Amino acid sequence: MLKNSLKISSQGYPVFIKLVDFIVINLTLMSSAHLLAIAPFKTVVILSVLFSVLFLLFAEYTKMYQQKIKTISLRNQKRLLSCTLLAICCNEWVRVTVAEPESQGYLAVLESSFLSAIVYWYFIPLPFLYFVRFLIFKLTAKKNIRVAIIGLTDNGLAAETALMNEYAHIKLELAFYDERSLSRCGDVVNKVKSPFRGSVINLVEEAKMGRMDEIYIALPMVALQRIRHFLAMMSDTTVDTYIVPDFYTYSNNMSKLRSIHNLQTIGIFSSPFEGAGSFIKRAEDLILGSIIMVMISSLMLAIAIGIKLTSRGPVFFKQDRYGLSGQKIKVWKFRSMRVMENADTVIQATKNDPRVTRFGSFLRRTSLDELPQFINVLQGSMSIVGPRPHAVTHNEQYRQQVENYMIRHKVKPGITGLAQINGFRGEIDALYKMEKRVQYDIEYIQNWSLWLDIKIIIKTIFKGFVGKNAY
Repeated sequence: MLKNSLKISSQGYPVFIKLVDFIVINLTLMSSAHLLAIAPFKTVVILSVLFSVLFLLFAEYTKMYQQKIKTISLRNQKRLLSCTLLAICCNEWVRVTVAEPESQGYLAVLESSFLSAIVYWYFIPLPFLYFVRFLIFKLTAKKNIRVAIIGLTDNGLAAETALMNEYAHIKLELAFYDERSLSRCGDVVNKVKSPFRGSVINLVEEAKMGRMDEIYIALPMVALQRIRHFLAMMSDTTVDTYIVPDFYTYSNNMSKLRSIHNLQTIGIFSSPFEGAGSFIKRAEDLILGSIIMVMISSLMLAIAIGIKLTSRGPVFFKQDRYGLSGQKIKVWKFRSMRVMENADTVIQATKNDPRVTRFGSFLRRTSLDELPQFINVLQGSMSIVGPRPHAVTHNEQYRQQVENYMIRHKVKPGITGLAQINGFRGEIDALYKMEKRVQYDIEYIQNWSLWLDIKIIIKTIFKGFVGKNAY
């Protein structure tokens, strides 16, 4: 018979906060609209509910609800403003696109005083949302906390760093305990910042006297008997006790926890784009991709003319790449070479490569040759942000040489990505460069959010197009 499974709880009460946010937004918007008489009530209800739903979606995928309310400073509540701005943009786009005739009164207000309408209506919920967080902070904030970590180990060191970040805004009294002497604990002793206070027996005595709030057991998972022994010792106290799983024993690519009925599992090789995540990512690609295509259409026409005037051959070049789930896709590019290589063996472009045209060299240095890949984005074979696709021949080479290389194909390839804004683009003349690319790609998959995509796009605009390694 299957034993009762562990239940994963969230101390941030995200469902409660989401419900409060939804109610606050709708109450304030509907009340203010009634007082200002800016639109028929039916229109107000539709716009208000749509705005609140969009706000919650953006908040979910910028991970706003996954963070504890640790401070009441405006700087730490900046995601409130970001989600509000994003919701306003989408809400206004929907309103303008599908506005009903009876909403003309509302439209008249916007036309006569657009800024006033935005300030006095869409932004009205903000101070109330901030006030809700102020109350939660005041009611739940602790002035100080006493924490113990059992195990002078690498896992214990990671726990120390995490706890210091978690309790950065309150007084934290943190100490280590271990059955071993300091001489047996290796280099970790020189890395920890907190004091060592002896054996676990000393910790039990302090816990019994009410001098401890939380205990974290950070031993390797192979030390099962010792973990059980310490848990038995802690069961004689009333202190909150936690185990810090050493997941890196298995893999350093754990991406998420997944609940299957009442069973909790650890996702090692999994994609973040499932369910609502897939919808958000596709909506992002369609909306931003369409806007960008309109903006760059004149530039693409000028580049096409430049290619035809400077060399013989077609304007576009399609090359086989690996896409989602390792399936082959055709990636669009502006032709930058005198040859059209798409065979089993493709030699990567190098500095002063004779195959590259003079105009093509400019396109490659500035990444303008990648612009047609927005066609791939609209088609659905690529995303705006994701791991850069490599030629099939390079994929077959590096999947044998770089650990976890194929994990990057758990998501659609992108026009730009985390590796590119960190300088890893262009020629791969050393294995470590590909290893760093894969490292950044996996980090992106593990930490994906709509907010992360927006930050990568913004950074790409300022520093991601031109690179010294792009030939």
